[in-house]
Formats: sequence, C-alpha cells, structure tokens
Amino acid sequence: MTDKPLGFDTLAVHAGAEPDPATGARQIPIYQSTSYVFKDADHAARLFNLEEVGFIYSRLTNPTVMALANRVVALEGGAGGIACSSGHAAQIMALFPLMGPGCNIVSSSRLYGGTITQFSQTIRRFGWSASFVDTDDLDAVEAAIDENTRAIFCETIANPGGYVTDIAALAEIADRNGLPLIVDNTTATPWLCKPIEHGATLVVHSATKYLTGNGTVTGGIVVDSGKFDWSRNDKFPSLSQPEPAYHGLTFASLGEMAFTFHSIAIGLRDLGMTMNPQGAHYTLMGIETLGLRMERHVKNARQVAEWLEKDPRIEQVTYAGLESSPYYERAKTVVPKGAGALFTVAVKGGYDACVKLVDSLKLLSHVANLGDTRSLIIHPASTTHRQLEAEQQVKAGAEPNVVRLSIGIEEAEDIIADLDQALTAATS
Repeated sequence: MTDKPLGFDTLAVHAGAEPDPATGARQIPIYQSTSYVFKDADHAARLFNLEEVGFIYSRLTNPTVMALANRVVALEGGAGGIACSSGHAAQIMALFPLMGPGCNIVSSSRLYGGTITQFSQTIRRFGWSASFVDTDDLDAVEAAIDENTRAIFCETIANPGGYVTDIAALAEIADRNGLPLIVDNTTATPWLCKPIEHGATLVVHSATKYLTGNGTVTGGIVVDSGKFDWSRNDKFPSLSQPEPAYHGLTFASLGEMAFTFHSIAIGLRDLGMTMNPQGAHYTLMGIETLGLRMERHVKNARQVAEWLEKDPRIEQVTYAGLESSPYYERAKTVVPKGAGALFTVAVKGGYDACVKLVDSLKLLSHVANLGDTRSLIIHPASTTHRQLEAEQQVKAGAEPNVVRLSIGIEEAEDIIADLDQALTAATS
C-alpha cells in the first residue's frame, strides 16, 4: 500500500481485511464462533471497559462481521460503524442511542413502504413518533421540528420513485437545530453518493440490496461520520451523560467513536440485532464488484428509462437521469455518476394493467427486493406499500397505476424486449 488515498474500487476489494494472521488465507475467513478466549483476566477487563478493542462474544463483535462494517465505513468515508441483521434493524440501531419516550423524528414522506410502516406504527411502541414531510419543501421540514425532535431521516434516492434528495439542504437544517441527519443510502450506494460529504451524520444501508448484489443475504449497516458533537446540547443523554446501562460511562468522552461504541456495547448487546458471519462473508464478496456492477446498473437503467419514456403505453417515468425529470439537475450534484437503477413507471390502464404487466414478464422477476444483478419488478400498491393509506401511497410515489423497476446487469436489449412483450399483453 502507498500513502496516497486508495480509490473506491481498491477499497471495495481491500478495506477492512488483511490476510489471516494464523493461516495466511487471503480471503477473510468465516469466523463461525460465538466466543473468544481472553489472554488473562486483565485482558478481559480491558475489553469490557472499552479500554481495548477486541472480541468478546459474537452478538457484539465478530471478525468477519467487523471486516464488513469497516469496509463500508471506508467506502462511505465514516469514522466507525456496525453491521446488523437487516436494513430495518439498521434503522432501529441508528435511532436507538438518540431516542427516548416522547421523542420524535422528522422523516421524508418518500420512503420504502416498510420504513413508513416502521416509523408510523412500530416505533410508537417504544414511545417514539415520526412526522412525515415532503423534503423538497424545506420550510415544511423546519416547521415540523420541535423540542422533542431528535433526528431528520431521508433516503438518497427515494424508493420507489427514484427521487433524489437534496442532502446538503437537509444537513443545514439539521445542523441549525442541533440534530443529526440520518440518510438511507441503500439505493445509491457509496459508489454514487457519499452522504457524509454532503453533511449527513449517520448513513444506513440495507446490505441486502446493492452491497451484496445477488439476493442471498439480509443485512444492515450503520456508518457514523464521527463529526457530530453529541454534547452540544442535552438532547442525547445516552451519549452525552453517564450511561446507567454501561456502569456510568459517558460515551461522548470516546470522541468520534462514541456512537459506534454505544451501538456495540449497548445496542447490539441488548437488542441483539446481530448479523451472522456467513452473511457478512457473502456481502464482503459482493462489495468487491460493487463499482463494476453499479456502472452497468446505471447504464442499463438510463437506456431502459429512455425507451419507456417514448413508449405510448406509458404515462410517466420517474427516472432522475432523464432530462424531463424535475430531479435531473439535482442528480448532477448529488449522484454525478448517474441516478441509480431504481425508478417507477406509470402504466396506461391503471391497477389492472400493472397486474397484467407483472404477470406477463418472463425475464424480469416479480420479487419484493431491489438491487439484485437480475432485473426486478413489483407493483407497490398491492405489495410493499399495500399497508399504507391511499394518500400515503401517493405521497410515497406508489400510486395504483405504478410499477417499480430495479434494473439489473443483463443486456439492456433483453430487458427492453421483455418489457415490450409484457406491455403488449397488459395494455392490448
């Protein structure tokens, strides 16, 4: 290695892992172990006191899982991070050190349907709540913040519509109000956007999607920028004040690793949202080709979106890489390498035509996932966003006449041919 900062594709292959010191194995091994032998009693005490970094029990840390977390941290340009059991787990893990009963978050209304349900329903059982706003309306974001707000939450490229968020503008609002900005970067990946460079405090991922890239793993990542001063106000006592759940340690005293150590020592310890080492291994291997895959995803998505926009059977295409998109100029700044590979299509014929389209496809797979090497399709109104009210579906970009496409890395001509024959069947 040299002193020169390593490029993205080099980090994707090398970051977070060295040859195994015991065997010389070049690929990170799957450490399928629950626990680790301490050198002596003093070593054990230092580990439990967070005076030394090491391995205690795999619910907390595991060498394979830690290698994955460190690799994504390197790609995102963060200070520290954790890997956990799913993208939904990552969202709870990101909020856990920040929230308490009666606290709320201000969230984008343009989110994955499962996230809207998690924020509007499930977190209420913890005594937390969420206000949903259109994050393009910055005045509405500011107005939604009150004395009990503890974070702002958004997606870089919103699922399902592919809308691009002005992260820097939200970061300014968050900073002005002494709040962290949490950005879900799943659909962009750090190859397209590094939210920390735009002012984000925390970045979350569903590693299930593009990071792994092959539909084999569920996993989540939380990356901390290390730049937020948790002691700047009294809103975050779990980090800024002695934490009774960890013998009175003030985590903020640990500097830029405060959030990460809290997430391990308390979050993973007590919530148990642990990623398994075999899943972490699969994701590590997937990340090695992330840059190559994303380049092809974006190229294909642009070609497919341009074809669909010209098709008379289509009412609208929401791809931000099209000049007709209201997000086209913003995408040049937020995701300059391309607008991702996720977008929606409004089909003439409404709900029934969408169902026929999905049922008529042969190459594209009808699944509740995205970010796979394979091209995928789903009708959000009848699946991922089914639990939402009609008004919520519209705000999320999941109207009844809309299908979501996740464009894979196959030959673009083959994707288009399959969509063409299915559209014929759906609208004839």
